[in-house]
Amino acid sequence: MRKTFLILAALSISAFAMAQNIDIETILVKGGKFNTGSNEMKSSTQITLDDFYIGKYEITQAQWREVMGNNPSYFKDCDSCPVERVSAEDVNKFIETLCKKTGKKYRLPSEAEWEYAARGGVLKPQKNSKYSGSNDIEEVAWYDKNSDGKTHQVGTKKPNELGIYDMSGNVYEWCRNELKNPQGEVIGYSYVLRGGSCAVNSNFCRISFRSDFSLGIKYFNYGFRVVLEK
Repeated sequence: MRKTFLILAALSISAFAMAQNIDIETILVKGGKFNTGSNEMKSSTQITLDDFYIGKYEITQAQWREVMGNNPSYFKDCDSCPVERVSAEDVNKFIETLCKKTGKKYRLPSEAEWEYAARGGVLKPQKNSKYSGSNDIEEVAWYDKNSDGKTHQVGTKKPNELGIYDMSGNVYEWCRNELKNPQGEVIGYSYVLRGGSCAVNSNFCRISFRSDFSLGIKYFNYGFRVVLEK
């Protein structure tokens, strides 16, 4: 009995140690000011952001499996492809588990952080490309005209100015915004999808495009990347 207990304990410790080594590569985005929206919009809002670290890649199927022990994706058998068919609710559970297993503080990017990073941050302050890293969508994105209707391995297209991949195309990415009461207290979050995907046309892959969705909705082209708080 004692021998069995020791074996199980050793296996548990081994699994925990493996989880500690979960590798999510991030890019430092230096803070600054930028105007949200597109060049075509007549009005925009200036936002100021502090420094933050954002995922270099979308979270992959292998990373999701390592944290959650399953793979919810529609396009399976591609560990280096982005995990998809996840709702914002699913993503929050993943991030909560990831934080517990690694001892680090991860979260979804805010919509402003996502857009600022997609635009290249301070490296490209006012020269807005249509897509993240280029005005030529073929260079930077998997979308309906070149994807064969499915997701592709992350990091196979050209990165943007910050070295971040797939912020246009491949999978839509969940972002969150704080909801505050009149006193300014945070009472919850709204969720949006940004960046377009492998299943939509180029208009939906523009940095400026956004879609509001409910917490529980999921689809084969909905994924995400994370922000790491240092």
